[in-house]
This record gives sequence, C-alpha cells and structure tokens, in this order.
Amino acid sequence: MARYKGPKQKKARAFGEPIYGFSKAFEKKKYPPGQHGNSRRRKQRSDYAIQLMEKQKVKYTYGVLERQFRNMFEKASHKHGVTGTVLLQFLEARLDNTVFRLGIAPTRRAARQLVNHRHIVVNGVLTNVPSFHLRPGDVIEVRGQSKSLPLVKEQIGKKTDVKKFGWLEFNPDKMRGVFLSYPEREQIPEKINEQLIVELYSK
Repeated sequence: MARYKGPKQKKARAFGEPIYGFSKAFEKKKYPPGQHGNSRRRKQRSDYAIQLMEKQKVKYTYGVLERQFRNMFEKASHKHGVTGTVLLQFLEARLDNTVFRLGIAPTRRAARQLVNHRHIVVNGVLTNVPSFHLRPGDVIEVRGQSKSLPLVKEQIGKKTDVKKFGWLEFNPDKMRGVFLSYPEREQIPEKINEQLIVELYSK
C-alpha cells in the first residue's frame, strides 16, 4: 500500500475526527463522505469493523504504512508494559512525529518532508529517515543551512507551546529540541482507543 496522499479531510470525515488538525471543511461536514451525505441510514458496525477502523485511524494520523505498523505492534507486544501504550510511545518516538510536536513543521506530512529532504540532524548526524526511532536524550535540531528556510522560520515564529508535551524540550532560538523520555499515556493528546487495536491483532 502506498502512503495516502489524497484529500485529508475526506479521511478525517470517514473516521469522524479531525485527525489532521482543526479544519473548517471538517467542521462543516462532520458526517462520513458519500454522494448521499448525511441522509443515508448506516448499518451498525461489527466489533471487527470498529477495531479495524481504529487501527486505520492511527495509521493515517501518524502516516505509517501497514507493514511498518504491524512490525511496530510486534515489537510493542514483546516489550515490558501495556502493549497499547508502548505502541503509542513508539509512534510518538518517530522522528517525523517529534519534528511536528516540536513545532518545527505545521503537520506530520510537512515534518516528513523536512526529514526526507535532509533538513534535520539527530545527535549531530544528518538523518533523513522519517521512521527513525528516537531514544531518551536524543537531540533533534534543524540543519545549519536549513535554519533560514521560510517554512521553518515562519513555523517556529508562531511559538508553539511545546511545554504541553512534557516529554520534549525545545529551544526556538537554536532550533534545537531534546527527546527527554517516552510519554505517559495521559500525555498523548490524540483520541485513540489503543485497546481496540490490541484486540484486533490478538485474533
């Protein structure tokens, strides 16, 4: 499966949540997409359908492919702790997600592009792998010559409140952040029922 590059709000409407952030388009049409709009009666979903929908929602939220997601779940299931929580911690520890959380990029898509285009450095080493797994203590910063990019300067100028993400620390003047620790479940703001995903893969 290729990475989804279609209309974002169409997917958000399918999941019934603004998974890509606030959007006026989503607020106007909070019902699922389709030619009959909200007038069509929809069948009650089975437990499997609900579990599958939750997994798909998380995949699209974080921009992860099916095989990547499955491998991540397998690793999480072998780690000490609650599998669903560990899975979300792994997702939050991805480099592209952290660049987004730090406020260096406005969306995860934009963060992935910055990483792919070699604008991000981890522990002094140029890293262009969006799925790179960060560990506590890792330092993430914008590459020297990339600090003048209009997109980066404009986004950091908005002064995103990184303090609400207690597992991260960011210095906007140096465009440098630190991945302090894996987040606790209650710190992750996304509305996700990870237990449904665990139940899906446990079948």
